[in-house]
Amino acid sequence: MKEIDARGLSCPAPVLQTKAAIENEQATSVRVTVDNAASAQNVTRFLQSRGFATETETIGTDLVIVGRGGGGQGAAPAAAKNGEHTKIMVMVASDRMGHGDDELGAKLMISFIKTIAEMGEELWRLVFVNSGVKLTIDGSPVVDVLQNYEAGGLQILVCGTCLTHFDLLKRKQVGVTTNMLDIVTAMQLADKVINI
Repeated sequence: MKEIDARGLSCPAPVLQTKAAIENEQATSVRVTVDNAASAQNVTRFLQSRGFATETETIGTDLVIVGRGGGGQGAAPAAAKNGEHTKIMVMVASDRMGHGDDELGAKLMISFIKTIAEMGEELWRLVFVNSGVKLTIDGSPVVDVLQNYEAGGLQILVCGTCLTHFDLLKRKQVGVTTNMLDIVTAMQLADKVINI
């Protein structure tokens, strides 16, 4: 079993070390130790995307993820281009839109999130980073809208490092906790990226 000690590393380093172990070393079982919940979620999701069965155990303040049964390389973490629709990724980096008046900026962002469905099937990924993650937590004025989008099939990615920074990981109500590797991969696969 390949042992990976990723304690003290911020995302996406734990996922990148795990990825290297299964792709470069063809490991079919790994034991990854991390020291925060966001990294544990990201490593678990990555391993599962590559065909591994996972178990997570808490040992003191550490989280240990054991993955077994992967075939080495596995599938890519994101869907391949299907050619049917333009795939647009929207990255939301703030809980406000624009600069100048914070109250107006918050109203504009709420309106934007409620209106983004008008993009139709071309809206492929909705990614929240920095203070944009505050829109995905309990008490957010748009969390119910985002939950409806997700229920309808839209993939919503929420930066785990950002949630941890703002101490909001346990308050997230929608989306998949993700890391920069997933975000960069989504950017590569998207036909168009819009930054808000």
